[in-house]
Amino acid sequence: MRSTGELLGLGPVVPVLTLQGPADGVPVARALAAGGVRVLEVTLRTDGALEAVRAIAAEVPEAIVGVGTVLEPAQFAAARAAGACFAVSPGHSPALLNAAADSELPWLPGIATVSEAMALAERGYRHLKFFPAEAAGGAAFLRALQAPLPTLHFCPTGGVDARNAAAYLALSNVPCVGGSWLAPQGAVEAADWSRIEALACAALSLRAGTKR
Repeated sequence: MRSTGELLGLGPVVPVLTLQGPADGVPVARALAAGGVRVLEVTLRTDGALEAVRAIAAEVPEAIVGVGTVLEPAQFAAARAAGACFAVSPGHSPALLNAAADSELPWLPGIATVSEAMALAERGYRHLKFFPAEAAGGAAFLRALQAPLPTLHFCPTGGVDARNAAAYLALSNVPCVGGSWLAPQGAVEAADWSRIEALACAALSLRAGTKR
């Protein structure tokens, strides 16, 4: 199983997907993978999210699927049982830290302040989600952390899109960004998989030298 750092280094954008189940999950994953985007985060915001993860893991082997919006300790085991390869949370708590320590899933915990980043660094975490990125200070905030916290790397999510992603990706402490714009709801509802594939292809150009 790849580490969190390895996963975040596989592409400049991790799509944040809200899926209803296998019917939309599998074709969305196939379209993103066809466009060169392999690491996918399925948020646990719908009743069918874990079934979507299970189907993607089984039917789209070129994709590396994980779960997002992990808020409860039990979700680590449920995600792993569904075939997830990593987990992401918007923040962190003592209960989640304990559950992550007991789980084999790589975990990307969220932070919004310097103190939170330092606390997670004390626990050994070097890759963190910065959320909500735009509301919490944007690229300027992460730029300011480069000197005092040089060992930490961030995946900013929340208000990040095609217009501002490049500003984040220009920072040495940002290996990738997270965003939902690669699979817009309108395209999913219209089964416009070619549009999603094209958006994935365009995302790869946000940072030169991305691995495919």
